[in-house]
Amino acid sequence: MAQTETKVLTAHVPLPLAEKVDQMAARLERSRGWIVKQALMAWIDQEEERRRLTLEALADVDAGQVIDHQAVQAWADSLDTDKPLSVPVPR
Repeated sequence: MAQTETKVLTAHVPLPLAEKVDQMAARLERSRGWIVKQALMAWIDQEEERRRLTLEALADVDAGQVIDHQAVQAWADSLDTDKPLSVPVPR
């Protein structure tokens, strides 16, 4: 298996967070570095997905595919009633 190049990153974290990392590392029988790498990869994946969804939403706005605020508010208000409205769709 090919060795992946690595780079050491240093970060100051609050002691309670560092203690949680240590506890998790011990429980999972993994190194601190492995725990931090997994957490960082998950956060980066989440942020990349958030960016993708934001750009997709902005493209919808640019294309005029939006839902009127009053329609959304009326729909939300109807959810507490016996006859909720259908989910509004872009016009």
